[in-house]
Amino acid sequence: MDACCVSISNGMCTNPLKARHALADALFFGSFQGIMPLIGFFAGSLFVGILSKYSFWIVSAIFLILGGKMIYDAATEEDKVECKKMTFRLLLIQAIATSIDALAVGVSFSAMQVNIFMAVCLIAATTFVISFASVYVGHKIGTLLNKKAGIFGGILLLGIAAKVLLDGLLAA
Repeated sequence: MDACCVSISNGMCTNPLKARHALADALFFGSFQGIMPLIGFFAGSLFVGILSKYSFWIVSAIFLILGGKMIYDAATEEDKVECKKMTFRLLLIQAIATSIDALAVGVSFSAMQVNIFMAVCLIAATTFVISFASVYVGHKIGTLLNKKAGIFGGILLLGIAAKVLLDGLLAA
């Protein structure tokens, strides 16, 4: 769901939207959501303690910064909002941030009798499809909201930051 929300936000801020934008977004999110559980599965419990203690702080900070920047940029622009372009670096940061929890899922998979390759293929494919569609949904919303799209996208990212932080604090 985090990847879905970020993909919606990316779609809102991509104009003109081309199929390559949606494909890049979906490839990044699908790949990382599939790779991270695989890494976690093979890493086992080597670093699960560190990861579970601090991951929610890192993820929250990343989305807080990205969301705050989007809102600031949208609020300070006079006519047309220029959201961050969907770059390799931005997609990489977003994909890592949304898939850190999948690393922990992979660690738990290592303790269970799970066919890890089937699981990661299913996770990656599902995330790919949802992210691909979400970019288009976000673009449609962004077209309707116009200047407010950057603010709405930023609020989505701040919401993810708050959810991750709250979940992490409640689990601690």
